[in-house]
Amino acid sequence: MNSKKLVAKDFITVGIFTAILIVVEFLCGLLGYIHPYIVASYVVMIPLVGAIPMMLFYTKVEKFGMITIMSVLIAIIMFVLGMGYLGAPLIIAAGVIADLIAKSGNYKSFKKTILSNGVFSLWICANYFPVIVTADSYRKDLIEEGYSTEYCDNLFGAINGKTIAILLILCFVFGCIGAVIGKKAVKKHFEKAGIV
Repeated sequence: MNSKKLVAKDFITVGIFTAILIVVEFLCGLLGYIHPYIVASYVVMIPLVGAIPMMLFYTKVEKFGMITIMSVLIAIIMFVLGMGYLGAPLIIAAGVIADLIAKSGNYKSFKKTILSNGVFSLWICANYFPVIVTADSYRKDLIEEGYSTEYCDNLFGAINGKTIAILLILCFVFGCIGAVIGKKAVKKHFEKAGIV
């Protein structure tokens, strides 16, 4: 590590992997049109489908701020895509804490990478904040967009104030599992990066 300051290469890396992660989120999101329970399963799907690109990203992270910036970009993109600002604090907080965890292992500890990715994955639950916080208006919008009452009942049954804690825990757990799977898939990159 020659410098602790972020350089253009670091910002480009963050941009590329943020874009990849958003594509993963978008593709998983398309499945949500099939059934509302699939929406609730984002906490499992996205950490697993995004495991390889996230672990490749972690092999590039050597300075504090890269994970944080990724979380800020995700928060901005989610806002632009219509998810609102309600989930932004969770997304950014998860990014900062994940960055601090990875930094505590000098970005070379895989155990810290597992924990970091688990915490970072909590950003996925930001998708659910509009469903929970603005439930009535969100339901109305869905029905106006052509969703059935049955779809809405199932969606709000799966995602609500009572289930959010479970969804957050699942996000963390599958974020950790995704890190282990992702590392196995890109083992050579971890060895090259010196992450053990």
